[in-house]
Amino acid sequence: MKTHAAITGWGSCMPPAVLSNDDLSTFLDTSDEWITTRTGMKERRVSHVTATELATLASRRALACADLDPADVDLIVYGGVSNDELCPNSASGVQVALGATNAAAMDLNTACTSFCYGLAAASAMIRDGTIRSAVVIGVELISRYMDWSNRSVAVLFGDGAAAVVLQATDREEGLMASVLGCDAEARQTLRVRGFGCGYAGLGITLGDTFWDFDGPQIFKRAVQAMARASGQVLERAGVSADQVGLVVPHQANLRIIESVAKYAGIPMERVMLTVEKYGNMSAATVPVALVEALEEGRVEPGSWLLMPAFGGGLTYCSLLVRWGDRITPLGRSDAELPPCTESALEMVNRVRAGQDPWGRSKSGLLAPVFPEARAPE
Repeated sequence: MKTHAAITGWGSCMPPAVLSNDDLSTFLDTSDEWITTRTGMKERRVSHVTATELATLASRRALACADLDPADVDLIVYGGVSNDELCPNSASGVQVALGATNAAAMDLNTACTSFCYGLAAASAMIRDGTIRSAVVIGVELISRYMDWSNRSVAVLFGDGAAAVVLQATDREEGLMASVLGCDAEARQTLRVRGFGCGYAGLGITLGDTFWDFDGPQIFKRAVQAMARASGQVLERAGVSADQVGLVVPHQANLRIIESVAKYAGIPMERVMLTVEKYGNMSAATVPVALVEALEEGRVEPGSWLLMPAFGGGLTYCSLLVRWGDRITPLGRSDAELPPCTESALEMVNRVRAGQDPWGRSKSGLLAPVFPEARAPE
């Protein structure tokens, strides 16, 4: 009998501090109307805790939802660009915080598609018998390394986390088909310079970043890649657009989501949106939207869910999930984040205080290490 990887638990962790469009206009040449018209975003969250803390609380809630003891978890996948440390890996920090002593732990970074790639990888390991259960996390703490002087990116991104629990089952549910890809020839159109060995010896530390972001190219390639991958995954599974109960897409931009839905032949009333209140949380957008769709009763038992995503690399994917019978939690965790004593704007201004007008550390400039990515004169 064939083994599948059912999604049996889900949980999110959203920081309480809200950064509004009006807040952004206090230090950027922008307005609520300008941001809303171009992105569909009104607010985003700024975290007062570490990325590992966000990921751990989301995982606790997902495990309680599945009624699964942390000791019974075989694998933790930490999906995202935001790591508290590069070594040891972030997944191991979640493992020890949860008490999941029997779990393997790995980080997976494909930018905004990290959760979806992690879901595909963990599901494959369950299907081939390597593991029986997994926690897959999508988490970002972008506020700590955002270039807050760059209007093109500063208005887009927010912090947050969500996680799902996968468990082996002989029922035909969980991830049933996937299409993964990478439009690497355009990888320079979305780059965060300042991290990695290419910048070693330049006096650059975490948070000393400069963002390359070619909005028109990213928009075009995101729509094309997600629409194409969605058509391919539906064809691969023999499922029509009419059979899709809900689209749970990466929340990069409202206009991108609308375009992808149009090309996929799925009306917007069957698309889950969180972009207005959370912005683009990179790897966290798809799982947070999934959790909220379940909480709002928008996921029907046995329904098909389509999950397209796109991110730096330029990676892209579309996953087709068959939901199981259960749409309510088996249990709930009483764990909460510690109190937040600052506003989102106050936290952002603390980060800004360490950046020069180009978003770079006052300690030095970011050299153009890569020939296709030039720093401004």
